[in-house]
Amino acid sequence: MKSQYENTNLKKSVKQGLYDPIFEHDACGVGMVANIKGKKSHSIVSQGLEALSNLAHRGASGADPETGDGAGILIQMPHDFFKSELSSMGCNLPDPGQYGVGMAFLPSDKHQTASSRSLVEECVSKQGYDLLAWRQVPIDPEKIGVLANRECPSITQFFVTPKERAPENIDRDLYLLRRTIESSIEAAALESADDFYICSLSSSTIVYKGLLMAEQLEDFYKDLTESSLISSFALVHSRFSTNTLGSWKLAHPYRFIIHNGEINTVRGNTNWMSAREQVFESTDPDLNIGNLIPVIKPGQSDTAALDNALELLLATGRSIEHSMMMLIPEAWGDHIPMEQSKKDFYEYHSSMMEAWDGPALVIGTDGIKVCAVLDRNGLRPCRYLVTTDDVLVMASETGVIDVPPEKVLYKERIYPGRMFLLDTKKGELVNDRDLKASLADSKPYGEWLSNNRIFLEDL
Repeated sequence: MKSQYENTNLKKSVKQGLYDPIFEHDACGVGMVANIKGKKSHSIVSQGLEALSNLAHRGASGADPETGDGAGILIQMPHDFFKSELSSMGCNLPDPGQYGVGMAFLPSDKHQTASSRSLVEECVSKQGYDLLAWRQVPIDPEKIGVLANRECPSITQFFVTPKERAPENIDRDLYLLRRTIESSIEAAALESADDFYICSLSSSTIVYKGLLMAEQLEDFYKDLTESSLISSFALVHSRFSTNTLGSWKLAHPYRFIIHNGEINTVRGNTNWMSAREQVFESTDPDLNIGNLIPVIKPGQSDTAALDNALELLLATGRSIEHSMMMLIPEAWGDHIPMEQSKKDFYEYHSSMMEAWDGPALVIGTDGIKVCAVLDRNGLRPCRYLVTTDDVLVMASETGVIDVPPEKVLYKERIYPGRMFLLDTKKGELVNDRDLKASLADSKPYGEWLSNNRIFLEDL
């Protein structure tokens, strides 16, 4: 007998009737808690989860009141926690930075799960990695809704390490590995290929997310209650999808970002990226560019598309702040007062990347630095405060964590077109002016424009 919450469209967001996945947008609650000095603790994770619970009203549920639109958390790699877990499985984990962890949603069908694992293992070996272990993530299905439980994937972690010495940029290699795995899964045309999804594959961060309500995340993922699961920052997200369907893989955080708002230029951004793919090239003879195309996978949400674009820029060696400044520039036209070096930066990069315009608040991380930007429309709030004990709390509203007034050092907001950077390695906050001045002055962008720019009227 069918459940009262039966929804056959929940599992696969395919184009049908008036629904098209290209129109996926969100209006959500985002938050971040961090120790400015980079001190890792479980307290930061707990405070992140507290902030998430207090953003529950910005999430949503459907006919099943216990199934949310999505919730999740992104933290730094909890090395000691995973070292202990794998040790109990008889596996020795290498030093930090020498391995990557994949957080994966596999098909719930046992045969499809086995097929997916085989393809992953084959790709891992071909890419020059050893697969150290598979770990079934401990969960409590009774803590979530009927619909979420029915569509719940097999949630698994896989640990990989290079067969030889770890490359200088292991996360770039892991990006290529993930795209190779995704291409292999698609080429195999598995019956449940659409249910396969890698939430994160990184040496520095990991994502726990799902088709959950904000307050369910900690109870569902038992790992999140472990005291040895530590991080110096936590990015959290409570999803409210607008005119869309909920699904496990569309929950935030994505691999690098959380986002409140919508990217209204996403179709144009995707088309321009597709056009530029034809001239992609690499000096690495072992790199199969075909595995990276399309950079922006079809049928995703606008946030997932932005995340795809960001990870490509990071893989090319750009910093998180450089990449975010390229993707989400402030207003910089001819009649806007601005330092010439900064205007040169924007004009130079506009030839290779169109602006991803919202309204949108985006917070992204490379695992060490966290960069927040409010797009030039400025229609999504972002408030933050810094405490006397070096804790940064940032969210789409104030009051997500109870902080005694005497501990508040100062409060501020991010203004339209402005950026904000936390560098946990250096233990410092960088404001918009200093951040952009440093990037704009890092290369002779004005000289490059003068020497290479061609105007149509001059032809």
